[in-house]
Amino acid sequence: MANKSLEERIEKSKEVLRADLNTVRAGRANAALLDRVVVDYYGSPTPLKNIANISTPDPRTLLISPFDPKSISDIEKAINIADIGITPSNDGKNVRLAIPQLTEERRVELTKTVKKMGEETKVAIRNLRREGVDKLKKQQKDGEMSEDELKGELEDLEKVIEVAIKDVDKIVSEKEKEIMEV
Repeated sequence: MANKSLEERIEKSKEVLRADLNTVRAGRANAALLDRVVVDYYGSPTPLKNIANISTPDPRTLLISPFDPKSISDIEKAINIADIGITPSNDGKNVRLAIPQLTEERRVELTKTVKKMGEETKVAIRNLRREGVDKLKKQQKDGEMSEDELKGELEDLEKVIEVAIKDVDKIVSEKEKEIMEV
């Protein structure tokens, strides 16, 4: 079977999960929190990181320094629309985001969100398994491989999927640990 293709698709699913988890606020300032913010910049939707420098002057603050000072109000508006749960403030030149300390209740809520993201990734990986099994069975039915070869290929497929699901669990548990850290 085309295990390379399957492994690449599994890796892509894990990368998407990691990117999604980076946007989950863990009580610390992290520029990835703003990755999904799109600013209406002179009429065209532009990712925030393309029109401003984002830095973390301290563990609880994100500082956004626009390349074009006229775009400050557009950046503030985009952050509010993105609904990341933080209200921006500006001093005329920069936009600041003060990252509040997470409450215990909010931490638990975020871990549930993280678990849900992990489950969605596992479902995607299981769908890849199903596709692989269907493809292998069709090859066997078409006479491209014997019953024994099919059995071996199915076992290999199962091992790859098992490892991928364990990786997803590990990624999710690391993020949960980060969120629950006070």
